[in-house]
Amino acid sequence: MKICIVGCGALGSVFAAHLVRLDDVEVYVYEVSDSQLGAIRQHGVRISGAAEFAVRVNATANAGEIPPCDFGIFATKSQHTRAAAPQTAHLFRESGAICSVQNGLGNEEIIAQHNNLVIRGATTLAAHLIAPGHAGFEFYSPLWIGPFEPSGIPYERVVQLAEIMNRAGLKVVPLEDARGAQWTKLIFNSAVNAVGALTQLHHGAATRFAPTAALYEAVLEEGEAVTKALGIPCMATRGR
Repeated sequence: MKICIVGCGALGSVFAAHLVRLDDVEVYVYEVSDSQLGAIRQHGVRISGAAEFAVRVNATANAGEIPPCDFGIFATKSQHTRAAAPQTAHLFRESGAICSVQNGLGNEEIIAQHNNLVIRGATTLAAHLIAPGHAGFEFYSPLWIGPFEPSGIPYERVVQLAEIMNRAGLKVVPLEDARGAQWTKLIFNSAVNAVGALTQLHHGAATRFAPTAALYEAVLEEGEAVTKALGIPCMATRGR
């Protein structure tokens, strides 16, 4: 089994480091950041926090050096999806499936312009870069994945990827409809991140003050109203 991590920042590093420990999986990393790529090539990927280990990973900025893969995990920033999707499309052209673990909406649509089999994903797993090649990993939490419906991907491929990632020590939940999980994270981030940025208060602290707490609730309610109108079953956004 061959898996390519497209974008090996903090989140991509966590996935790559866990998957490379499986004896029956070959992991490749496509990364264009010179500092990140150089550190990975020289020292491997290091994870600290909820898990402590370092591993060697095949990393390159030239997608032509990577063989055809069974699965891809898209972990680039959303603004880089439009460039990365065509650059790596040939890796999955035969029967490879790509799972987006990115924030927001629209990434799957861009990926699907270049690939036939696409999986949507959403996670609350938290990670940040401590230094090039070194990711801080706050805690394990679920990654929800499901078919990106327009691509027509069989649900069995979603289950197959979930099983591989769970064997690697991650917490992956396959769903026949993962839109609710994706929209829940979008709504939550829209409230917490936007209000936090406006007030310059740390994550969630704005809820301690009545005016900003009311704004926070208003954003949540608007997002929930949109999902209801679209017929998407949204998970709880309160108390997280």
